[in-house]
Amino acid sequence: MKHYISKLLILGIIICLLAACGKESSLEGASGRNDDLSGELTVYTAIEEELIPEYTKSFEELYPNIKLNMVRDSTGIITAKLLSEGKNTKADVVWGLAASSLLALDQKDMLAGYTPKGSEKILTPYKDSEEPAKWVGNTAFMTGVVVNTVELEKMGLEVPKSYEDLLKPEYKDLIVMPHPASSGTGFLTVSAWLQMMEEDKGWKYMEDLHKNVASYTHSGSKPAKLAASGEFPIGISLVYSGVTQKQQGAPVEVILPEEGLGWEVEANALIKKDKDNQQLAKAFLDWAISDEVMKAYYNANGFSTMKNDFSKPDGFPSRVDEKMYKENSLDWAAKHRDAILEKWDSSFGKKAEPKE
Repeated sequence: MKHYISKLLILGIIICLLAACGKESSLEGASGRNDDLSGELTVYTAIEEELIPEYTKSFEELYPNIKLNMVRDSTGIITAKLLSEGKNTKADVVWGLAASSLLALDQKDMLAGYTPKGSEKILTPYKDSEEPAKWVGNTAFMTGVVVNTVELEKMGLEVPKSYEDLLKPEYKDLIVMPHPASSGTGFLTVSAWLQMMEEDKGWKYMEDLHKNVASYTHSGSKPAKLAASGEFPIGISLVYSGVTQKQQGAPVEVILPEEGLGWEVEANALIKKDKDNQQLAKAFLDWAISDEVMKAYYNANGFSTMKNDFSKPDGFPSRVDEKMYKENSLDWAAKHRDAILEKWDSSFGKKAEPKE
C-alpha cells in the first residue's frame, strides 16, 4: 500500500513539474519571438529618421520573419503622398504620423477601424473616440523656440520668451521656421496660432512675424539645427529637436512660449485594403503601443500618451505638459487643413527654402 501511495506521489510531482514547464514555455512564447508570422509590411512614417532603428529593434526581435519596408519623409510629404495615392497606396500601416493628417485620410475613407491591444491604457485625448479606433497615439510633439544664446549675446539681443517677442524689429531676418505644407511641426504651429489667437488675429500675427523670418524650411527639425550652428540664432522648431541639439553640446536653449505650445499627436493607423496581410499590420499596430516601445517614445520625446511614471529624459524643459495649449482641436485642424495651407502659401510661400 505504501509502495502504491509513493508511486502516486511521484506521479503527481511529475505532472506538476510538466505543468510548470508548460506554463513557463507559454510565458516565454508570449514575451519572446514569434516565428509564426512572416511576410512583408510597408510602413509609411514621419518619425525622425534616427529614431526608427532605435524603435523597431524590439519589433524585429519579436517578429524576425516580418520584413518592414519603411517609407519615411516629413509629415507634410507623407500626408500628400498618401492623399495622392489614395486607395492605391502601397502603405499597409501608417506609423507616427500627425493625427490631424490621419483624420484627413479618414475623410477620404482610407482608414480601416482597428483597436490595437493595450489601447485602453492610452489617455482619451490621444486616441480616436470611435470603436473600433481609426487612430491611436504614441506620443505628442510640440513647438518650441530654439535660441542660440551665444549668437544672441554677441548681437546684444535678449532671448525671446513669447510669440509676441518674436515680432520685435531687432529680430529681423534672424528667425527660421518650418513650412506648414511640408512639415507637421510647421502646420501644428500655424494651426495653434489660429486657434489660440483666433483666426483674424492669428493671420495678422503671421503677417507681422513674416517680416522677421529669413526662410521657411521643409523640415520641422531643421530650424533647431540652423539655430545650433549659429546660421540663424532663432528657430521655431520641435522641442525634441532643440533638446537633441543641446544634448550634443550646441549653445542653445529651448524656450516654451508664454502663450502656450502648439502640439500634435504622433499616431498610427491601419490602411483600408483588400490585401491578405492585415494580420501582419495588426501585429505591428499592437507592438507600436506596447510598453517597451512606449517607453522608447518617451525617452526620445519626453511625453507619453499613456499614464506613466517614466523619468523625464535629460535636457527636456520642465512643465511641457502644462504648457501645451489645452483647447487645441485636431478635428478643426484636419477640416481646415487645405484652406489654411492655400492661404498660407499664397501669403508667405515666397520665402520657402528651395526643395532638395
